[in-house]
Amino acid sequence: NFDYFMNPTQHFSIRSAKGGYDHNFSYLVTCLETGEQCLIDPALPPETFDKYISSALTKIIITHTHGDHIAYLNAYQDMNPQPKIICHPLGKDKFQSFKIHPVQNEEKVTIGNLAFKILHTPGHYPDSICILLENILFTGDTLFVGRTGRVVSSGSNIQDLYHSVYDTILNLPQKTIIYPGHDYGDKSTISLDENIKISPLLQAIDENDFISKMNTYEQNR
Repeated sequence: NFDYFMNPTQHFSIRSAKGGYDHNFSYLVTCLETGEQCLIDPALPPETFDKYISSALTKIIITHTHGDHIAYLNAYQDMNPQPKIICHPLGKDKFQSFKIHPVQNEEKVTIGNLAFKILHTPGHYPDSICILLENILFTGDTLFVGRTGRVVSSGSNIQDLYHSVYDTILNLPQKTIIYPGHDYGDKSTISLDENIKISPLLQAIDENDFISKMNTYEQNR
């Protein structure tokens, strides 16, 4: 299952594929000016992108280190040992046999002529990051179409998730388009303003209201 997006200025393209453990997304981003590529979350095997991936794949960005999002990292490494692994420092111990570049909040990562801004967004998991490219935000499991990520696994923290979503993500321009880590909604991508309209979890008055809405969601999912 593929989707393809080329931005209007033709600076970059995004090829998304769905599969993996639970409707996971992997994203192959290409700088159209230089040909350099990065992969966001190796949740699907390299052959998924056989026709589109090149030797110019220089970075693999990990939104967080849950196993389904890094399931095929070794396979990509076997195919091409060149790419650096971009992750939050809290997740770096899982990649000791790889070339690692830990990234801090608001750090910039370049792919060809593209500049990605890293946003640390803990809550679903301590090492969760989102990746901002112009008006597109790759959100991993922090934010989906129609809802936020869950906080039921070890290391999750609902207060952290609230602040990551409400203080960081929802302060971005409302026309920002999210590209999530799983296909859990009625469509694969959505703008922030549209997402707020359809998701009670994005309409909380304050932190306590968010926690209450999350509890209601979990009881009824």
